[in-house]
Amino acid sequence: MAARNRRDRGEAPAGTWSFEAFTRGAEPCDTQPASPDETAFWLYSSGSTGLPKGVQHVHSSMQATADTYGAGVLGLTEDDTVFSAAKLFFAYGLGNAMTFPLAVGATTVLFSGRPTPDDMLATMAAEKPTVFCGVPTLFAAMVAGMDSAGVPDTPLRRAISAGEALPEDVGVRWEAHTGVAVLDGVGSTEMLHIFLSNRSDDVCYGTSGTAVPGYEMRLADENGADVPVGDVGELLVRGASAASGYWNQRDKSRATFLGEWTRTGDKYTQRPDGRYVYCGRTDDMFKVSGIWVSPFEVEQALASHPSVLEAAVVPMQDADGLEKPRAYVVLQGAEPADLESELKEHVKLRIGKWKYPRRVDVVADLPKTATGKIQRFRLREDTAQ
Repeated sequence: MAARNRRDRGEAPAGTWSFEAFTRGAEPCDTQPASPDETAFWLYSSGSTGLPKGVQHVHSSMQATADTYGAGVLGLTEDDTVFSAAKLFFAYGLGNAMTFPLAVGATTVLFSGRPTPDDMLATMAAEKPTVFCGVPTLFAAMVAGMDSAGVPDTPLRRAISAGEALPEDVGVRWEAHTGVAVLDGVGSTEMLHIFLSNRSDDVCYGTSGTAVPGYEMRLADENGADVPVGDVGELLVRGASAASGYWNQRDKSRATFLGEWTRTGDKYTQRPDGRYVYCGRTDDMFKVSGIWVSPFEVEQALASHPSVLEAAVVPMQDADGLEKPRAYVVLQGAEPADLESELKEHVKLRIGKWKYPRRVDVVADLPKTATGKIQRFRLREDTAQ
């Protein structure tokens, strides 16, 4: 934390050291020479599609993310105070809470507990961050909290979201409350941070924006060929922050890291204006009547209903053995009398009659990774039983 903003926190809790006591009398150690291509650290993937993998990053990767997203998109300066709900063990949180602020001498706020919406809003009011970094499910819950409790008093100038695509309705409602747009972006543990993003002067909710300066994108079909604008393809990315591979998983490394290109496992389309629109994880996509369905598109439509806080959509088999959408929703407020019929009609009107969920289950919460990503594979397992 920058010295100008360090505050007296009182006595350290039992069994802990205060920062001042821990560093008292300490002297800076000598730096050690290291190659830019030498392995510096591992991060584990989130496990949203299965078991986490150990992702190996080299020393130059952190500098690359600071030079691209940190400087080029966030535009951080030493006067900023950054508060990241995502923890340091998450590639997204590592960049937000350590790499970017320390690269420019800014202040970072670290929160040790579980990032509940109430705690995030209270911390924003207390610490006065200029930059807040969250994930879509948290933004949705915080917006619901601000609907009743009001907006924290903080000099916020940037809000960013990653981990999963941000529903359009959540971004619009957050901006209406705070006056600050949410810069929805896409990153991965394999690329260390965000490589595709909206910008403060070019926000288009419902899209993931355009390539962060320093990165290149392409969309490929099952055979690796580029797909035309408007068609669905897997997103591949090229940039200096790419990992060197997975620890002890050579086959997976070869399948993911294709020379200079890294496969993301995300399905996207590119609009004529160059913006990318998220369709879903490769493993999450499915066909209805021979046409690809984007679970995220259906989830966005469901989340736009005032009774729905968040939603997840997976395929289920109907009586004829054909795949149809099934939705799991978390509600905000009381459940309407005929919620399922209401939500089905709502989706039909928003995105089309054949995409609506044939079944809607109300749940208390959705299965998520430690980094807040929805584990749809667990819902698919539940559906298959």
